[in-house]
Amino acid sequence: MPESQQQPQQPQQPPRNGGAGPEPTALVLGGVRLADGRTVDVRLSGGRIEAVGTAGSLVPGTRLDLGGYLLLPAPAEPHAHCDTALTADMAGPIPYVPVDIQRRTVEAALLQLGHGATALRTHVRIGGVHGLRSLEAVLEAGRTLRGLTELSAVAVPRVLTGAAGADGLAMLRDAVEMGAAVIGGCPDLDPDPTGHAEAVLDLAARHGCAVDLHTDGDDPARLARLAAMAGGLRPGVTIGPCGGLSRLPLESAGRIAERLAAAGVTVVCLPQGDCAGLEQQGMRGARPCACAPVRLLRAAGVRVAAGSGALRDAVNPVGRGDPLEAAFLLASRGELRPQEAYEAVCGRARAAMGLADVRVEAGFPAELLAVRGDGLAGVLSLAYSRVVVHRGRVVARTSAVREYCDSAAAVALDLPRQARSQSGGEQQ
Repeated sequence: MPESQQQPQQPQQPPRNGGAGPEPTALVLGGVRLADGRTVDVRLSGGRIEAVGTAGSLVPGTRLDLGGYLLLPAPAEPHAHCDTALTADMAGPIPYVPVDIQRRTVEAALLQLGHGATALRTHVRIGGVHGLRSLEAVLEAGRTLRGLTELSAVAVPRVLTGAAGADGLAMLRDAVEMGAAVIGGCPDLDPDPTGHAEAVLDLAARHGCAVDLHTDGDDPARLARLAAMAGGLRPGVTIGPCGGLSRLPLESAGRIAERLAAAGVTVVCLPQGDCAGLEQQGMRGARPCACAPVRLLRAAGVRVAAGSGALRDAVNPVGRGDPLEAAFLLASRGELRPQEAYEAVCGRARAAMGLADVRVEAGFPAELLAVRGDGLAGVLSLAYSRVVVHRGRVVARTSAVREYCDSAAAVALDLPRQARSQSGGEQQ
């Protein structure tokens, strides 16, 4: 079966519905499989899904043949660290020159876009010797990426209490004025963790901003106080990666999960490991890295999303920044079923980021990911070839071809193969 290729525009057919034909910018994703097993055509126009019909039924504009692909709502990345991404191999200190940060951010965002994430939330350090320069560079990168992916920034101060906290609070207010979409923080790194969280929540309430806090989650009393303070805050509170919850006694973790659920707090777990936001706890190497107890949290009613965290930096030198890998790890460890695992990196991640819901139905945003495969479990296992759609147009493609040398065993058993035809096209 040929890999999907953009086909030449077909001759215009008479409209089947008796009305006007599709807009000239319409794109038809042809012959694609949905998660429910149907094979359909999907027409995109104006950044949205215009129609879903049986294969071959939609009037084509530009047609993209996606036979052999599974079409899914596009995932989103709720927990990235683009300012430190791609630095694992650097000798010496990480350069924080704005042009370097902007370059790293753009490259990291495009890598994650290639994996399928059409929206990304990156946590950016503010304060210290670098002030707001890193945030400014990340915001500029976001403007550069418009039309390809949606990048939002979380301003993350380290200390907000005591005499040293005054500068941090002033800088956090400036960060919001600059365009930081979310107010963050690291309560674990402040001498007064509860006061730190209270300062962040108070500022967010006054500015109408969402909150996204870094915490290991290994202190039940601290999390209980946070849940009490966060209840009812709009547009919402997210915490993560909360790997410490998995090291608590089961009964204690269960009580905390119930309080987080009652407060409407979302937990973003990182199945690939910890992230740069916690790297200065002085605990690295002293404890095993753990993922938040997803099954326990969900059983208590907590909204759980999953992110990638570190992308080839000092915390995880082999981090991939791949939402499908995060879903794969959740499913392979038995935390979630494949459908639930994908929802954690898609619907739950998008909700945590304040994004619109996406479904492969008419009227919904055209934020889509097509992956070669027949079903979701197979896609999470072998997600090689991908086509990414953002705002109704293809913005990234990855194609993989597997070939084997001639083998008598393969011929005798009539094994499936993938090779290039004489015309140069790919065949499976």
